[in-house]
Amino acid sequence: MDSEDRFKKIQRILIYILILNWGVAGAKIIYGWLTRSASMTADGFHSFADGSSNIIGLVGIGIASRPIDESHPYGHKKYETLTAVAISALLFFVCFNVIREGIARFLHPIVPEVTVKSFLVMGVTLAVNVAVMIYETRMGKTLRSDILTSDALHTRADIFTSASVIATLIGIKLGYPIFDPIASLLIAIFIAYAGIGILKESSRVLSDGVAIRIYEIERVVLSIKGVKECHQIRSRGRSDDIHIDLHVLVDPDMDVHKAHHLSYAIENKIKRDIRGVTDVVVHMEPMEEGEAQK
Repeated sequence: MDSEDRFKKIQRILIYILILNWGVAGAKIIYGWLTRSASMTADGFHSFADGSSNIIGLVGIGIASRPIDESHPYGHKKYETLTAVAISALLFFVCFNVIREGIARFLHPIVPEVTVKSFLVMGVTLAVNVAVMIYETRMGKTLRSDILTSDALHTRADIFTSASVIATLIGIKLGYPIFDPIASLLIAIFIAYAGIGILKESSRVLSDGVAIRIYEIERVVLSIKGVKECHQIRSRGRSDDIHIDLHVLVDPDMDVHKAHHLSYAIENKIKRDIRGVTDVVVHMEPMEEGEAQK
């Protein structure tokens, strides 16, 4: 699948999920407000944030899909990772608001109304969230998309929060309304945890953290005939756009023509054996006479 098809597929997935997320959010917020359930309303705003993150993702994908130009010789793909950071920021904002509402409920208690419809709304929305999370996780891995992967983590947090809301409704029904603000604070913890996970992975990419372990690259390169040693191995980038550079020691008697072909062989084998590698820079160096005789 070429880059353009990949971005178009990610965009379609985000649009489908946006519609589902906002449908789920609307059901939770409206019914939570009608029944005065802080936990259900908080969960609804969490789902609404899921939808908002899809919009941010669509904008990010639009920029990331732009081709290489004079100002961006490495392309625009990191904008997709930058968008994932924006999604994490949105999660932290939602987390703050949920905590504020939970504390307010502790100070000014309200007994929510719990009916069969409450459980029905939460059951249906939970089923939708589980289906979305499974699909988005699978497609995120298939398409190697930071946005889909981070959004799937976002949705996974929503599943935990929805489950906690159902448990809270049971507690309220049994006569423990204090469970409602407690659950909203637990929801805030789930939201913050998802945001931290997204921010951690995005920071690795944006700060050029190691993308492939050195021993994996060494194993591939040293299996090529003509390579004596390799060192100063570096890798960086996203899982679908990894850049590698390394120094290779060869026989000092190797002519330029053979060294040139060996360089191409190394590049092609790395790209073939290590998924996601898009650029390899090989620095050829003659082995010292003393080392060559060993």
